[in-house]
Amino acid sequence: MAKSNSAVTVSNNNMLDSATPHATVSGFVLEDVPHLSDYIPDLPTYPDPLQDNPSYSVVKQYFVHVDDTVAQQIVVHKNSPRGIHFRRAGPAQKVYFDSEEVHACIVTCGGLCPGLNTVIREIVCGLYHMYGVHKVLGIQGGYRGFYSRNTVPLTPKVVNDIHKRGGTILGTSYGGHDTSRIVDSIQDRGINQVYILGGYETQKEAAMIFEEIRRRGMKVAVVGIPKTIDNDIPVIDKSIGFDTAVEEAQRAINSAHVEAESNENGIGLVKLMGRYSGCIAMYATLASRDVDCCLIPESHFYLEGPGGLLEFIEKRLKEQGHMVIVIAEGAGLELISNNLSVMTKQDVSADKLLHDVGLWLSQKIKDHFAKLQKMTINLKYIDPTYMIRAIPSNASDNVFCTLLAQSAVHGAMAGYTGFTVGPVNGRNCYIPFHVSSGDSCQIKKRVVITDRMWARLLASTHQPSF
Repeated sequence: MAKSNSAVTVSNNNMLDSATPHATVSGFVLEDVPHLSDYIPDLPTYPDPLQDNPSYSVVKQYFVHVDDTVAQQIVVHKNSPRGIHFRRAGPAQKVYFDSEEVHACIVTCGGLCPGLNTVIREIVCGLYHMYGVHKVLGIQGGYRGFYSRNTVPLTPKVVNDIHKRGGTILGTSYGGHDTSRIVDSIQDRGINQVYILGGYETQKEAAMIFEEIRRRGMKVAVVGIPKTIDNDIPVIDKSIGFDTAVEEAQRAINSAHVEAESNENGIGLVKLMGRYSGCIAMYATLASRDVDCCLIPESHFYLEGPGGLLEFIEKRLKEQGHMVIVIAEGAGLELISNNLSVMTKQDVSADKLLHDVGLWLSQKIKDHFAKLQKMTINLKYIDPTYMIRAIPSNASDNVFCTLLAQSAVHGAMAGYTGFTVGPVNGRNCYIPFHVSSGDSCQIKKRVVITDRMWARLLASTHQPSF
């Protein structure tokens, strides 16, 4: 059962089928996740308690086969290599923790995001109802809560209704990561399963915790659950809160459209989250159909001159008398830096503090039309960022959070560690930290502006590519 932390490459020359005798299946690469048995010899195993759970007795082949994998690239040419695969998430026939010995903890880090409470609830209920685990601690206030804050015992009764609330019942914070002190606390408290909810940077720090735990030879499973509204964690299809964010962004776009349509030469400008990735802006625009222009960090634009944004706004106002613009918070920052002194300070999340691109663009548009003196505009600027972050997750995200949380629990109980759980091509997988957030993965997931999805957006808005 021992697993390697490095990718495993397998060459298989079996024929795909008789109709394509020259096609071979080759180049299979498994990005496997670490396992406790990699560094702790002779670990005992136990039958999975799910086999006696009446709720799952009707499920055929409920346990995931140890060799089941999910392809990262789902569309391939028949003669191309099979490529990178990830271990499929799900319950295993043998587990590496006795239910009575499990002492789990959950921590939420970084900014707020819809779905945090749902994941907390489902980890607690999954451990309790599927595996009979009764000792689960909530770490309060983010990473620093391990060594400077109180903890709270979590039971199904305590978390029963928390999915109906926004935010996180555990509290959260940026920073506070001190690997040695955190692992000392884990060791002192006798914790042997750690569930860490957070975004890109949080997952990188979770990887550091895992490495220190492995160095000490501790039997502790470290599991990451990806949490970022921006949906910019590499490899996975999406992270928790994204569906809710897109849905809530519709309300802001609709308000901007009503305001714009109700005024002569009305302009509704909506700023959405997306420091490095324009996923929310793109999907909200496609879902809305009321947006005339979407601006994201991945697609640079310019203001002045032929083919510029200001000329496009003039043209659209003359054509229909109003327009709606959606801009991601990280779009156009190079234009701001050319006009203003660059802000180099960092917030506590280690991200650069950004100028408000929405306010900046609003003023640029107003100044432009003031100089024209031949067209009076009515511009309304809407920034729903904190309203979106703080709401409870919608139905789609609630289901998604449940699947992620249960997959995380299954993985930890099966002895896997040092991984993030997430969907790849619609199937939940175990993704090693070094793939989702390690040094080999410095670039976050971004919108590909040469992809069909961005082309669909351009066709929907009829905006130029700038």
